Amino acid sequence: MEKIYLDYNATTPLHKEVIEAMQPFISEYFGNPSSLHWYGMQTKMAIAKAREQVAALLECQPDEIIFTSGGTESNNFAIQGIAFANQSKGNHIITSAIEHPAVTEVCKYLEKKGFRITYVPVDENGLISLKEVVSAITPETILITVMHANNEVGTIQPIEEISKIAKKNKIPFHTDAAQSLGKIPVSVKKTGVDLLSVAGHKLYAPKGIGALYIKHGIKLEKIIHGADHERNMRPGTENVIEIAGLGKACEIAGRDLEKNHPHMKKMRDILANRLTNELKQTRINGDLKNCLPNTLSIGFHNTEANTLISGLDHVAASAGAACHTDNIDISYVLTAMKVPVEFAMGTIRFSTGRFTTEEEINRAADEIIQTVKNLSRDQETGDRPHVESGEIKLTHFTQGLGCACKLRPQALEEALKDFKLPTDPNILVGLDTSDDAAVYKLNKETALVKTVDFFTPVVDDPFQFGEIAAANALSDIYAMGAEPLFALNIAGFPSNRLPLSVLRKIFEGANKKAAEAGISIIGGHTIDDTEPKFGMVVTGKVHPDRILTNSAAKPGDHIIITKSIGTGILATALKRGLLEDDSREKLISLMAYLNKTAAEVMKNYNVNACTDVSGFGLLGHLFEMARASKVEINLFSEKVPVIHGVKKFVTANIIPGGTVNNLDYVSEFVEWPEDFPETDKIILADAQTSGGLLISVPREHAEKLVNELTAKGVHDASVIGEVINKNKGRIFVY
Repeated sequence: MEKIYLDYNATTPLHKEVIEAMQPFISEYFGNPSSLHWYGMQTKMAIAKAREQVAALLECQPDEIIFTSGGTESNNFAIQGIAFANQSKGNHIITSAIEHPAVTEVCKYLEKKGFRITYVPVDENGLISLKEVVSAITPETILITVMHANNEVGTIQPIEEISKIAKKNKIPFHTDAAQSLGKIPVSVKKTGVDLLSVAGHKLYAPKGIGALYIKHGIKLEKIIHGADHERNMRPGTENVIEIAGLGKACEIAGRDLEKNHPHMKKMRDILANRLTNELKQTRINGDLKNCLPNTLSIGFHNTEANTLISGLDHVAASAGAACHTDNIDISYVLTAMKVPVEFAMGTIRFSTGRFTTEEEINRAADEIIQTVKNLSRDQETGDRPHVESGEIKLTHFTQGLGCACKLRPQALEEALKDFKLPTDPNILVGLDTSDDAAVYKLNKETALVKTVDFFTPVVDDPFQFGEIAAANALSDIYAMGAEPLFALNIAGFPSNRLPLSVLRKIFEGANKKAAEAGISIIGGHTIDDTEPKFGMVVTGKVHPDRILTNSAAKPGDHIIITKSIGTGILATALKRGLLEDDSREKLISLMAYLNKTAAEVMKNYNVNACTDVSGFGLLGHLFEMARASKVEINLFSEKVPVIHGVKKFVTANIIPGGTVNNLDYVSEFVEWPEDFPETDKIILADAQTSGGLLISVPREHAEKLVNELTAKGVHDASVIGEVINKNKGRIFVY
């Protein structure tokens, strides 16, 4: 089945006429518009034509249009430009509580520079109050900036009325029209605005091009400095190719508005009617009567938006909330509108476009309705559970983007902070050492080691997921210097969304890995859940005198790691369909590889401390070792083995949320070189799945241990640091 694109508010495809308009400036007319020869004149005239096309759509003069790199730069130029040009007059700016980050982040920046910002609230439909705008005005107010239409819920603001208020008080008025242009009439004459931002990729032009309307007489301070391009307001050689595209897109938008507006509205309304008629508990956010014709923000009761999006194999849309293990990040727009959390957490934005067809809408509605019913826990529908058919990709049935959804370390510490340590003398390892297992002494010769680990799928194949989850659970036993005895399964499974054969394959994968470890899985516990989760409770044994913990690293020790890092980042890339076959297989092989061999080799040496590198990342677990052992550690970043290809995904911001949390958690305990790359910091904090062992061993044994590990097939084993002295627990990165 072909994909259905219902995310036009995020970006639009290029119109074929726009591509045709750009083509000559890609292949033929390449001159610099500032050059006086024939080549330069061709591109100079192309820019002039595009300026006229944009001005015609906005009903302004061509010399009131400045080309920028997009809507974000236009907003920055308008807001900062007014702010810094009028500091002598005042320092107060008025905006709304539901602006795009391209406005709110500028305002936050200006607050740091001494400006005062008033964020005017909105009602339950996302509409700003004119009375609130008037009451917010002070003699120090130098700018009002309110978006024309909201990008999430589509609410159209009373721009003409706000403009009249601004003019009456002699205050410049800016509006972000990125979402409204091409969907509804946008005229600076009728609205009376002084500044207006345009984003090309929202109206079938390329990404990376935009424009700012600046009314005659409005003075702005430049925010980019260089030559005198764009009437000495925006330096930099003009992006002729994309400017030509933007001009043509504006021409088409004006030409086809009377046709596109009703078409987009019809498609939106068909979808809205089907969803609200066929699903019992839905809530439309905003007012469809005062809304962009293409935008539908709809909340599904007690459904998690990311889970729903993941379940839509053929429909592209945007979630209004991100649900995590310890919190729900609801859009600030929905929060400002006071949308009830049970609907906000399940809000999806569908946005139609000029190319959307009725056949696509009905196919999309069928899939959305069925997916919501599959996720619903409301048994009143009486529907039989629907089972997915065809190829099943497990990562499509989870909330996250490839991470294992481990609770943030900050949250875990908060939850455990008031717990008293147990006093039972037979508890040899408990809450006090940050270890991932508990150890209980049975007699002089034997202590039991108990650990539990489970998570959401990080790979698509159920059998491989079972293998990886089992290897991950067993790792904690090996890290304690123990021998595993047996295991229990622990599973959450969406039986109304997936066939039970999938759960069986997960169990089979776990059994294979357990057999490799020399143990049996002898039972377990399952629950019906909205998403698949799997792991194991593992029991092991160890001599009470040979337990390895986090807490015994000694100055002079070397730190060894046994596996490359970066599995969290690559698992995120895998879910987004960005991993090539060979990279995917290497990732899966690494995560499924048992730490058994490393643990067996390690027993031949006088190891002082050990842990495994898992959800808290290399830095998080290294910090736990440093803190529990009360030592400081030097980490040699260039010695840390990293899976090939990780850095390019970090550069592209393909990063699991747990990795970002890890970096934030350790930030106050880690000292970095001044020029240390942010990308490398993220890699060192990456939330691992089934990572390697982290071993603290006396310096004189380190090289021999690494050599033996390598000889036994642990090829990534490397010395990555050293324990330098006793202290409260810090890491110095080199």
